[in-house]
Amino acid sequence: MLKTNAFDASAGDTVSEEKLEMIERRRRLLGPAYQLFYKDPLHLVRGEGVWVFDADGNRYLDVYNNVPSVGHCHPHVLQALTKQASELNTHTRYLHDNVLDFAEKLIGTMPDALSQVMFTCTGSEANDLALRIAEDYTGGTGVIVTDYSYHGMTKSIAALSASMGPYVKLDKDARAIPAPIHDPAHPEAVGKRFAADVRAAIADMQRHGIKPAALLIDTFFTSDGGFFDPPGFLQEAVEAIREAGGLYIADEVQPGYGRSGEHMWGFQRHGLVPDLVTLGKPMGNGHPMAATVVKPHILERFGSESSYFNTFGGNTVSAAVGLAVLEVIEQENLLPSIHQAGKAIVDGIGALATQYPVLANVRGVGLYASAEIVDAEGKPDAAMALAIVNALRDEGILIGAIGPHANILKIRPPLVFKEEHSRLLVEGLEKVLSRL
Repeated sequence: MLKTNAFDASAGDTVSEEKLEMIERRRRLLGPAYQLFYKDPLHLVRGEGVWVFDADGNRYLDVYNNVPSVGHCHPHVLQALTKQASELNTHTRYLHDNVLDFAEKLIGTMPDALSQVMFTCTGSEANDLALRIAEDYTGGTGVIVTDYSYHGMTKSIAALSASMGPYVKLDKDARAIPAPIHDPAHPEAVGKRFAADVRAAIADMQRHGIKPAALLIDTFFTSDGGFFDPPGFLQEAVEAIREAGGLYIADEVQPGYGRSGEHMWGFQRHGLVPDLVTLGKPMGNGHPMAATVVKPHILERFGSESSYFNTFGGNTVSAAVGLAVLEVIEQENLLPSIHQAGKAIVDGIGALATQYPVLANVRGVGLYASAEIVDAEGKPDAAMALAIVNALRDEGILIGAIGPHANILKIRPPLVFKEEHSRLLVEGLEKVLSRL
């Protein structure tokens, strides 16, 4: 995986002695696989809403973390967690109302055909389970993903996460295709090109005797750089995989839970009903929980023949937390404010792009936005993107960078972001750009 915005120990002269000691302790205890963000890593100790606070009391606007979906330490979610934790925490082999109430409310937000849910602890597990079900139902092993996708860390799913880089080999029966294009001048070309790439991958599988099982895509293509338009462009690609006998798995870990500001789920932007949907930690506001939602006829044989159990998936505390998150989204009527705050971000950064040519292809939907950073020739400029991300951190604003060239600003705040927070982001970015 490209180490986008990762701390570089060789630049340690910019970091305090206290932090360097903590970084060394971390390396010694956790090993070399873990990464830290930013040139000067953050030592965070507290969060509240859209804000996080470091050990020195500095406050940062969180414009990056989707996991605390309804904001850091939301009181309604905390109350649900602590109340249930003080009563009972056990697994799904006993009867309990919590998991049923949560399942019913979660399924109620989806199209009628998606009417059964299986709980896991992580999005990686949810995608792994979806893959097992898809392979069982179709008899196939071929999976199509995009070429800078990220779907998780289990062995089978890391092998379908092309962004992991050349050291982690793509599964031999998988095919990675280009992400969609951003082409507002020719919107009709977006879906046609993507569908053509799906068909080409299917044809290559068939030439090698591989039966297609699934098209596995993050509906917003978040790791690839964020691609959303035009609405409906995914339909032809989904038709292609189904014609070949495969299924459509919608990875909603990042696009879901109302992030578009239009619908509860990203796939609804395209007028689609997936065969399976996978969810991750945003459903628990950071509590470790995830799920696979599925059409019953697809699950029937797998569930009957192999059964399924997950000690912590669907436990009584997690179910209480998941239900509380859905209640917050509903009771606080978040979708309209998500739309307004997101529009303020895209409009604000779009206006800056007219003054600063370094900004290109500003795009977004709801509270997910992307802006490509380019050089004078219009080529990806990863160094400048990294400088912007770190300069914003120094201004008290946290964002990230993504994409195969590490040059795309990733803007993905908690869903309780408001227009006032969007203005702070735009003002901070303008200040940074004027200086850089």
